[in-house]
Order: sequence, then C-alpha cells, then structure tokens
Amino acid sequence: MRQQSRRKAFPTHIVVFLAPAVLIYTVFMIYPLLESVWLSLQSGAGAGAGIGFDNYRTLLGDPQWAPRFWGALRNNLIFFGIHMLVQNPLGLLLAALLTTRALRGRALYRALLFAPTTLSVVIVGFIWQLLLSPLWGIVGGLLKAVGLGRQFQPWLGLESTALPTLSLISVWQFVGIPMMLFLTALIAIPDELVEAARVDGAGAWGTFWRIKFPLILPSVGIVAVLTFVGNFNAFDLIYATKGALAGPNFATDLLGTLFYRTFFGFQLQSGNPHMGATVAMMIFLIILSGMLLYLGVWQRRVVTYEL
Repeated sequence: MRQQSRRKAFPTHIVVFLAPAVLIYTVFMIYPLLESVWLSLQSGAGAGAGIGFDNYRTLLGDPQWAPRFWGALRNNLIFFGIHMLVQNPLGLLLAALLTTRALRGRALYRALLFAPTTLSVVIVGFIWQLLLSPLWGIVGGLLKAVGLGRQFQPWLGLESTALPTLSLISVWQFVGIPMMLFLTALIAIPDELVEAARVDGAGAWGTFWRIKFPLILPSVGIVAVLTFVGNFNAFDLIYATKGALAGPNFATDLLGTLFYRTFFGFQLQSGNPHMGATVAMMIFLIILSGMLLYLGVWQRRVVTYEL
C-alpha cells in the first residue's frame, strides 16, 4: 500500500517541480512565438483582418521587399560562412595547442583568449571603429610602420569589405567559445588512447586526426549548431557599428537588422509589426530547418562513424 501511494504522489511532485520552468518558458518563448505567427498572418487594415500568407508572398516576391530580404539572407550566409571557416577551425587549433604538455602558462593563455567573449558587443564595436579609423586608427599606423601603409583602406566604409571586416571582428570576440568547448572535449579523451597511439608510432598530427578528432565529433556538431543559431540571430554588432540601416548601402544588413528596421521603423519611416513578424518567422523557419538538418544528417553520421 505504501509503495502504491508513493507511486501516485510521484507525478504530483514532478508537476510541482516543473511548473515554474514551464510557466516561464510559456510566457517568454511559446507565447511570443504564437504571437509572431498570428501577426505574420494578419494585415494592418484592422483587428482580425486575416490575409493568410500574403505577407510571406510580399516579403519573398514584392519588388520593394524581396531585394532587402534576399540581400539580408545572402549577407547572413556570408557572415555564417566566415565564422564556420575561420572561427571554428581557429578555435579547434587553439584548443589543440592548449592541450600541449610542453606549453607553459596554459591557464593564462586560456584566460586571455577567452577574455574578449566577456566584453560588451557595443564596446567591441566602438573600439574596433577607433582602431580601423582612416583618420586616427592605430591599425593604419602599424601598417605604415612595417611598410604596408598602401594596403590600409577604410574597410568598414567600403561595400566590398564592410561585412567581412565585421565578421572577422565577431570572430575575434567569440573564438573563445568554440575554443573552450573543443578544449573540454579534448581534455576528456582518455590518456590511455593517446599513449597507445604513440606506442604504435603515431605522431602528433596522426594522433590528433585519427584518435582525437573522431572522438570530439559530437562537440564539432554542437559548435556548428551554436554558430548557426548565433549567426542567424546576429544583430548587436551590426547595429552598434552601422546602425539600423546597416550601411554602407545595406552591405552589412542581416536578417536581424532587417527585422528591427521593419518592425520598429527607422528615421521617418514608421514600423510595420505584421511584416516585421513575417521576417521574424522566416528567421525562425531558417533556424528550425538548420536544426532538423543537424539532427537528421550530422548526428546520424556521427553515430555511424562511432559504430
């Protein structure tokens, strides 16, 4: 009888423990998501004036809206690609170096490399604007000192270089996150496997690619997902350096700045909550598609590789 009463009381305890988390998640996640869906399917003509998917067709095909959306999506893909090709391999390289036994002061290097991650994005954007300024920036002075003064350009002011420059600034700030995740995964590898590889004659390069890298593949997938989600939610660095217009000539415009400009308005143009919600839902669908691709392809490949 006592066992039966305990079994009956157990679900009640679960509900009590989960209720605060479920309530917070519903208020701050589920309700805003449903509200965005509802707004994206409405017009501004009046309350309850449903128009179905017309906002989506306008965003994707209208001559006024489509160029801005597809341009922001292209820029977001470039922004994400630079992080994937530069930030994550660099983070893996730094993590591998920090696990080298011959390296002294590893804790100090780890702290220094992770320090930019703790800085405010607004502060980072302001500092790099000063460093790259063509008038008084220290970067131009350093290039002149080493005889490369002609290579210096106002990188943040040119349409062709503004987005790659901001992407590399973001890489500089956040490379510490993949570095720490890779470092944690590398430290967790049993020493016996590494020693066995060395006994078999494998060098440092062979040990890393044949032993260590396959074991940290789950961490590689997690880092890729975090990079994807973070980059397609990127907003603050662009806004801090280029404002809502994401200049020059929308060259640094991302989906996040497009959403902000559409929903809240800019300069003398009023905001459009319905089209802004439509942009937000497109961001959500893109991120959801990436997550499903990761779950359906990458994790299956990792499991197959481990087996």
